[in-house]
Amino acid sequence: MTEPNTQDADTAKEQDRMRSETSFPKHWVVDVLASDGGVVHLRPIVPSDGKALIEFHSGLSERTRYLRYFGPYPTMPQRDVLNFTTVDHHSRVAFVAILGDDIIAVGRYERLPEGDGNSAEVAFVVADSHQGRGLGPILLEHLAGAAAENGVRMFVAEVLAENRNMVSVFREAGYQVSRSYEGGVLRLEFAIDPSEALLSVRNSRERAAEARSVRNVLSPTSVAVIGASTDSSKVGNAVLANLLAGGFTGPVYPVNADHKSVRGVRAYPSVHDIPDSVDLAIAAVPADAIDDVLDDCLDKGVKALVVVSGGFGETGEAGQENERRLVHAARAHGMRLVGPNALGVANTDPAFALNATLAPRLPMPGRVGFFCQSGALGIAILDQAAKRRLGLSTFVSAGNRADVSGNDLLQYWDSDPETEVVLLYLESFGNPRKFTRIARRVARTKPIIAVKSGRGAVPPALATGPAIDDSIVKALFEQAGVIQVDTIAQLFDCAILFGYQPLPSGPRVAVVGNSTALGVLAVDAARADGLHAGVPIDVGPQAGPEEFAAAVAGALAAGDVDSVIVVFVPPVAVTVEPFAKALGDAVLGADKPVLTTFLATEGIPDVLAVRGEFGQPVRGSVPSYSSPERAVTALAKAWRYAAWRSRPVSTPLRPSGIDSERAQSLVRDWSAQEHTRWLSDFETAELLGCYGIEITEFRSVIDEDEAVTAGEELGYPVAVKATGAQWRHRPDLGGVRLDLTGPEATRLAYRALAADSGEPLLHVQKMAAKGIGCVVRVQDDPSFGSLISFGLAGVISDLLGDRAYRVLPLTEDEAVQLIDAPKAAPLLSGYRNAVPVDKSALVDLVQRVSAMADDIPEIRELACEPVLASAHGAQITDARVRLGPEPSKNDLGPRRLR
Repeated sequence: MTEPNTQDADTAKEQDRMRSETSFPKHWVVDVLASDGGVVHLRPIVPSDGKALIEFHSGLSERTRYLRYFGPYPTMPQRDVLNFTTVDHHSRVAFVAILGDDIIAVGRYERLPEGDGNSAEVAFVVADSHQGRGLGPILLEHLAGAAAENGVRMFVAEVLAENRNMVSVFREAGYQVSRSYEGGVLRLEFAIDPSEALLSVRNSRERAAEARSVRNVLSPTSVAVIGASTDSSKVGNAVLANLLAGGFTGPVYPVNADHKSVRGVRAYPSVHDIPDSVDLAIAAVPADAIDDVLDDCLDKGVKALVVVSGGFGETGEAGQENERRLVHAARAHGMRLVGPNALGVANTDPAFALNATLAPRLPMPGRVGFFCQSGALGIAILDQAAKRRLGLSTFVSAGNRADVSGNDLLQYWDSDPETEVVLLYLESFGNPRKFTRIARRVARTKPIIAVKSGRGAVPPALATGPAIDDSIVKALFEQAGVIQVDTIAQLFDCAILFGYQPLPSGPRVAVVGNSTALGVLAVDAARADGLHAGVPIDVGPQAGPEEFAAAVAGALAAGDVDSVIVVFVPPVAVTVEPFAKALGDAVLGADKPVLTTFLATEGIPDVLAVRGEFGQPVRGSVPSYSSPERAVTALAKAWRYAAWRSRPVSTPLRPSGIDSERAQSLVRDWSAQEHTRWLSDFETAELLGCYGIEITEFRSVIDEDEAVTAGEELGYPVAVKATGAQWRHRPDLGGVRLDLTGPEATRLAYRALAADSGEPLLHVQKMAAKGIGCVVRVQDDPSFGSLISFGLAGVISDLLGDRAYRVLPLTEDEAVQLIDAPKAAPLLSGYRNAVPVDKSALVDLVQRVSAMADDIPEIRELACEPVLASAHGAQITDARVRLGPEPSKNDLGPRRLR
């Protein structure tokens, strides 16, 4: 009998260990937010975690070990350590949650041998000091995501009946759980396929965690300023000065290793030396010194870090690498990061009075939240807000936006009772799909006004689709209910209307004033912007305050008026206070918006302000504009937003007759052959057919006889088409011969087209019904992700860019709106007595294309062109599909930070 070769066995074990260290999918390594807003690092377990796993196990209480292992299990034998840490990341998967260098939670699944192998047993355990932070549901989400990738469809869990916390994790996760009970043990079984209930639970938890993480930034009870210099020209000194001058209600701790005090406040050599707890740390130290402060922040339990110093991503490749390391280190230490290169954060609530910014003056308290991506613009923005008397609730300047983003702030403001209006200055989107999802929800109750800049800064290598202009950005913002403006001035014009006046219930506007010229300007501007304005009500320059106010009150009381614009030019040598008082009294308590050009003041004039508890303007204050045109522009945006908000919430609709599993199977097979490729015409037809999208029947032929046979099989009339890309959709129809009614015509057409194209392979296709040519496309945009577009076919439409765009997936209403959005869309409805087309067939088509593009993210590009729309339906005569690497699915899978 041959003795076993122990050296070979040890070598095999070492190889298994090495494979286990590196063989897991890289996208399984993520940062996640616990329910208290703290960051936790999640990754697959590896053999080198053995020591940390033993320490984790030894730190568990006896009760926790008993509930997890159904017995005492005081120590973990080495064989179990090896077994637990060496997994194949397929049938056996385990994740560890890491904070700093310590494991704080472990979750695993192991495929069960019985049945068809599609079931796995799942279990997890959380350190006692971190229980109640929502780590169990997070582990379950990520284990389910990994299991789905590995073909597991069902999870089984055995839980002691007395382990109520664990039972609630499964019960509240959104899964349909079946239970059985035996000997004090509950056996739970549930399918892990995503469902609407599961996604709803996931999104709700994500919303709460992200909002809490921002609350940790904006509502601290104590602040440390790291790098608080005694030099008044340094940013650390400026932040400390502003915190103290702003009257922050909690303790402020300067951190300076060389001085015992800064600005009269006791300083500490490091954060670790501060005797009390610290919620928020402001770092104003050079980029190369940041690493030294993070460990102290972790030991101190700091919840969030704001980095106001520069020298990171804005400086080039080396700075970008430093910035990536900073984000990784901050998250590894459990903190959210604002910045770097940030102006800072502020909360005007008197309960906090937080001015942790480089701006010496903040606007007064109000109900407007402001997120700014540009640190350089931040001070100017805050100064403008103060001059216009626009009250802010909170302000965040994210600088390089390495971690905390506009999406996080939207989640916070959604649930913040102190914020009624949201202002955004954006240069890019970290997760555009998530932005659209959140904005759609938030905008239903709180206006979101956004300046979007920086589209020209997108590297050409990232632009995989046709060039996209600003009109597309406008359409996509409108789809999500976001009010887009072009400039900072327009941002404030809208903010003072949305922040202090009600929304208009309709487009009918009355213009009241004492200046004929200004009244006519306002009416003309209103009509040009889509509002319904009648002849201005002109009281004349000699009218007194009572007559002036009576005209305004009469306009407000009119049943055919939805809003009022008051244009006022003070008569010479007449004091304006009586007019202001009369106007204020006339509009007090009105449920219709009132705007004015009072003294051409920008913002909220003192004489037209309604005062709050702290003397700040509150709702009911009348906003003023420097010109009637600017007032009209703000009012028109308010009306369009109000109309969007009044529409019922629409949801994506999946048409019947869809076989998504077969389509995904086809795509997997094709992608295995070549990861990036254009599908052939027959592959395209097969894929579209899985979604009930039929291309007009065709045959491939290589000689005249086959062409004639194909024509007879399809039934005349037919068309003969060249197959090369350069022959498709030519305006001169050089690549096609149409309306061939018999064999001889087909033979001649084949002969001529084969000679012209130089290719014997041609298509013979049955003639579609005559109709209006349309184009449906799906493409990538580096800012917004996948877009669907619709327009009429033809050179003129291409030259004019007459295309409508929407973000995927389309809701039922958005599919209808997409068809009606192009300027040439009236042609589809019977323009000038033409026969209307069947638009419902076009709506059905874009819904099917939307469902397919949403189900199959490997579709990088798709075009149905032309689609011939007629009274009898919509027929597709040509389509193209390009497959490519699947983009990030961060907004579709388990929760994670970008």
